[in-house]
Amino acid sequence: MASRILEVDATQGVNIMKALGSESRIQILRLLSESPMNIQELGRALGLSQPAVTRHVQDLVDAGLINTEYKAGVQGMQKECSLRYTRVIVTFGTAEKVDDQIEEVQMPLGLYTLVNATPPSGLLDIKRPIGKLDDPQAFFHPDRFSAQLLYMSGGFVEYIFPCTLPPTVEITRLDLSMEVCSEAPHHNLEYPSDITVWINNVEIGTWTSPADFGGKRGRLTPSWWDDSHSQYGVLKIWTVDDEGAYVDGTPVSNVNLKQLLVAPQQPITIRVGVKPDAEHQGGINLFGRGFGNYEQDLILRLHYANARRPRRGAATVGQEAAVEAESVPGASGKIGAR
Repeated sequence: MASRILEVDATQGVNIMKALGSESRIQILRLLSESPMNIQELGRALGLSQPAVTRHVQDLVDAGLINTEYKAGVQGMQKECSLRYTRVIVTFGTAEKVDDQIEEVQMPLGLYTLVNATPPSGLLDIKRPIGKLDDPQAFFHPDRFSAQLLYMSGGFVEYIFPCTLPPTVEITRLDLSMEVCSEAPHHNLEYPSDITVWINNVEIGTWTSPADFGGKRGRLTPSWWDDSHSQYGVLKIWTVDDEGAYVDGTPVSNVNLKQLLVAPQQPITIRVGVKPDAEHQGGINLFGRGFGNYEQDLILRLHYANARRPRRGAATVGQEAAVEAESVPGASGKIGAR
């Protein structure tokens, strides 16, 4: 699922933050995220007068967050409003210049391409367990595509993300966002797990989850799933750029983008798991948009800019990656248990 993302520096985005500092304008953005609406429709939905809605809409237009255009309606020409961006990211501090463009792909939990799950393990959708509860055979069930909670006591799960960026751009940063925690019997607030991420078969770093969170209902967790079980996770972001790899901005390794062979027009393999020799063997819970506290699936963001023209006779980044990728073992992704 692709998204339109605006990333701004805090020092340059004051007008945007002012526009977002109104409950009415936030409600307008939420309404427009569903479908375009005209001024009268927004007024009825919000219970506001037409002049009030017009002022709010103008503030959002001035901030560059929505578009407006006049269209013929039942009562003549109507100003129709539409959302320009589905997400706004604000960067604080004096770090390097914010990337101009971002491509985002959301991957549903059940669309994995390879899995090696240590039992107890299984899948849930928003209505019921998929297959039998705590049975690894659930990972091969036809209904796995609707999974909203994936849990395993050990092992890994792997996904292949498409990269449809044109060869004329250069990828400058990769972010992987997920809601995740340990997996204990029922739940356990003191149950660490060393959760590792690999990209294109290269280990980029490990985060130690402190617990399997339960006892308090997750914001999105369905009511049929008992509070004593895993309820929610922690939103974590693994990042790789030209200098290294990070979890929530904290360095975890020196692995950089060049080592990952990430390039336009090349699929990207993501693996999440617990290594067999990890100090804390606490399993994994992965939450989809229908479980936990965050309404999202696994999200891959690719930050990119116009590529510098290569020197005559030099291979492009994409050509280099394509050649080197042929030598990477295990590049094909089949669903199966090891």
